[in-house]
Amino acid sequence: MIAFATLTNHDAWTIALVIALVVALAVAGLLLVLVRTVGDIRNSVAALLDVAGKVAGNTQNIPQLEATAPVLGLIVEEAVIQDGYMNALTDGFGNGNGDR
Repeated sequence: MIAFATLTNHDAWTIALVIALVVALAVAGLLLVLVRTVGDIRNSVAALLDVAGKVAGNTQNIPQLEATAPVLGLIVEEAVIQDGYMNALTDGFGNGNGDR
């Protein structure tokens, strides 16, 4: 172990520069990790925005579906009426006695 009292000024500067170099390399490594992470986030956001646009395109007509139920009710009512007409037209048709 080095006694601090026996260090010269030159030795102290050498140790300080070595520590500063290690810290600078650690900071540079952390910055590199940060830059890569930001790039990954940017790519993920770009992909998410692309998918979000497709989802928005697929779901933009959903509010119009609310108007479908009443129309379907009208279609069913009309189908019942038409079925009644068809039954009235075909009553007695094909009763098996040969009359038409």
